[in-house]
Amino acid sequence: MNGGLDRLLASPLRNLAGGIVYMLVVVALATMAYVLAGWRVGDAFYMVVLTVYTVGYDEVHAIDTPTLRAITICTIVLGCTGMIFLTGALVQFITIGQLQQVMGTRRMQSQIDRLTGHVIICGFGRIGVMLARDLAAAGMAFIVIERDQQRWQEARDLGYLCLQGDATDEAALSAAGIVRAICLASVLPADAANVFITLSARGLNPGLRIIARGEMPSTEGKLLQAGAAHVVLPTHISAERIAELLLHPHAVELLEDSPRKQHFLRDLHLFGLEMEVVAAGPGSRCVGRTVTAVERDGGGAFWVVALERNGSETIARPAPDTVIRSGDGVVIVGRPGRAPALAAAFAVPARRGGVRG
Repeated sequence: MNGGLDRLLASPLRNLAGGIVYMLVVVALATMAYVLAGWRVGDAFYMVVLTVYTVGYDEVHAIDTPTLRAITICTIVLGCTGMIFLTGALVQFITIGQLQQVMGTRRMQSQIDRLTGHVIICGFGRIGVMLARDLAAAGMAFIVIERDQQRWQEARDLGYLCLQGDATDEAALSAAGIVRAICLASVLPADAANVFITLSARGLNPGLRIIARGEMPSTEGKLLQAGAAHVVLPTHISAERIAELLLHPHAVELLEDSPRKQHFLRDLHLFGLEMEVVAAGPGSRCVGRTVTAVERDGGGAFWVVALERNGSETIARPAPDTVIRSGDGVVIVGRPGRAPALAAAFAVPARRGGVRG
């Protein structure tokens, strides 16, 4: 019995719903009782509301018969008791979420304080989500630092240890136990933030292994100088993997609706990239120009990873000096919003067989 009572009290939503139902029943029965005693529905309902809320503003009719007095007494006892319970349930419902958040945060911080030899993931974007999933699958202890409220909540919902804060702040890194960590992965999409995090982390823990993400190739040197042991350039990794898959005999599956395509596109999405085939039509600016020149015209918005010679021959990972011919299909990997760059490099791009993420 005590266990059932504890479960009941532990459910604020159930208490609130029960209180509302109880009060509706009391109000309905009391109103009906006054109506049966000869009152109009409006007067009866008004009297019941005044009674259960203990206002006592004005009685519409005199309570001068034993029946009316009995109805009124029952309404006072049952209605006021129900309102007290309903008010308590409402307060509990409002505050329980805040209490759970405070207790959950303290419990999580206590777990973090006991960790040692763990990994710190700075950022819970595309790469951070994939990294956390893989580490969790491998049974590796890790902590996520994320500033965005929604992403932080997503990490909590997945059961990950996480702190809401700015990873560029040394206080957040210290709260994540950086002095006891063995590795830090800074995977924010902003190069400047990754450089700053690397500098701060190296100062707080000189023996820490730091893996940093870089968007621009020019950032790699800065990250290494800041103290990163490894720098990952997602755009380069993606281009290399695409070229390797295009060399495979079954690379055509990437252009078909297949499970392999879905897995491949998921990897592209991880790095914020998309793949498509652009036709080098007659008169296009790219015709007669080298791969290097076309990529330069695109201003770094895309990379050429393969060429299709009239649909009969595929040149994977074409050399920088490879000349694009009229009618070639140019397989590119690029960032979203690359349309202006394609227009600049291919004049009027006629896309065919596009594979988009």
